[in-house]
Amino acid sequence: MTPVEPLPERLADWIATHPGGPVGHIVALRHGVPRPGDPRPVVRAPDTPTRVLIAPLNHAGQAEQWARSLEASDARIGARTLAVRTAFDYPAGAVVEPRVFQNSSSWQRAQRDAAQGFTHLLVESARPPFGRLHGRSLTRQLSDLGPHISTAVVCHGTDVRRLTAPRSGGVRLAFDPGDALVRRATRAAERTIAQIRELRKPVFVSTPDLLDDLPEARWLPVVVDPAQWEGPAASADDARVRVVHAPSASLVKGTALVDPILRGLDAEGVIAYRAVTGVPHDAMPSVLADADIVIDQFRVGSYGVAACEAMAAGRVVVGHVYPAVRERVRAATGLDLPVIESTPDTLDHVLRTLAADPGERRRLGAAGCDFVATVHSGAYSAAVLREWLVHPAGTVA
Repeated sequence: MTPVEPLPERLADWIATHPGGPVGHIVALRHGVPRPGDPRPVVRAPDTPTRVLIAPLNHAGQAEQWARSLEASDARIGARTLAVRTAFDYPAGAVVEPRVFQNSSSWQRAQRDAAQGFTHLLVESARPPFGRLHGRSLTRQLSDLGPHISTAVVCHGTDVRRLTAPRSGGVRLAFDPGDALVRRATRAAERTIAQIRELRKPVFVSTPDLLDDLPEARWLPVVVDPAQWEGPAASADDARVRVVHAPSASLVKGTALVDPILRGLDAEGVIAYRAVTGVPHDAMPSVLADADIVIDQFRVGSYGVAACEAMAAGRVVVGHVYPAVRERVRAATGLDLPVIESTPDTLDHVLRTLAADPGERRRLGAAGCDFVATVHSGAYSAAVLREWLVHPAGTVA
């Protein structure tokens, strides 16, 4: 017998699938009513032959990074970003308050009209780029732009990652399907995947594990600025090894699985462990400067922005990455991913081994820097996007 979901979850699902209805409109008011003094920035197309708009999330600052990488790769490309303001406050070309994005019909129409000056639109996470215009219908918003604008979708992680679905190989550290957060995230991902497939547009994913969820997608690597993360050398060979774990989402990163192990090693004096939470992103370079080893994630079998930032800083990164994901990276780039493999069961041994071998830590730190410079500094991602710009298939066969 199929279990019946609790009423609040069923109500939330109904609202999510009927955003244009009266209830959806009331829910949108939680963002607030636009105020007379609110800035209403409208992103306009640059004066270049190819004009790209990426909107509306700038998740982990990636939209802005991809835009700058595109412009650096070819002077004929101009790229702009639009993002709804969040607590993370990553820099973007234009940042709009949630209450304006969701509830200002005049701003929504103005931004839609301005978007018609672009040649390409990259929609993040299949989120409607013009707020609640047309009842948040992404299909209708894209239709407004007309056939002369090539559209694609890029997905970042939990927007399409089905937490309870089987993955391609590796040790599966399962999420509890009975957990309300897991159920909600999985259903939201399934809705987004269905919406993307209905659009029949080119699709990119920013981490290689997401090809399990969207096998028709192309991997678009995340981008970090190596110069921003350069830091001092690791600690002296005879010093206590400094280990940092800074999860952006503890459930997805598997913090509960590894934190007791790390604290035990710290109590023994094997490592000096620091758990980092609530630190602004612009303070993370100094956090990494005080680390030798960074503990990444142990649940989703992949790596992302945080791991790349740590590698760019010359730090050893430890995490659980599925063999199939490592093979995808190798097949696409010709390089081995220099994230040290570990599961919660092997983490104690892995860290003891690294703590006893400063030469290996230095070698791994240098390998991480080289990997990021080749794959995640922008040139590789720009090349992936330029293939879409040059061959912008309107639909996916």
